[in-house]
Amino acid sequence: MSFNVYLLSILFSGVFLIITLGLVRKKHLKEQYSLMWILVAALMFLVSLNPSVVETAARWLDVKYAPSMLFLFGLVFAFVLTLHLTVVVSRLSEKVVHLTQEVALLRHEVYRHDPGNREGSASGEQPAI
Repeated sequence: MSFNVYLLSILFSGVFLIITLGLVRKKHLKEQYSLMWILVAALMFLVSLNPSVVETAARWLDVKYAPSMLFLFGLVFAFVLTLHLTVVVSRLSEKVVHLTQEVALLRHEVYRHDPGNREGSASGEQPAI
């Protein structure tokens, strides 16, 4: 078997699948995202093993140049992923603001009931809550 782009894509998708499973096993990737990446890696592996799937799908969608369909799907996936991550970051940012406000209110209550802690805050120490 000669070394060509199909063999390279099979190797890349296999390595990507192994890295994804390793990240899940070490708990560096949350389960809610791991399923999506495992599916993407499996799909890449299947398409790499059988490139005629891309040509068949391109004929169904009346795409004249089959590799451009892969580019289009990759671009759409990147846009959807970016939108999803933006929503997640927005929610997390809102939670951080809410938690910061709660901590400030709790510190204010602690200072009000225990004036001794004010001296600790003036020296840079964090008061015990």
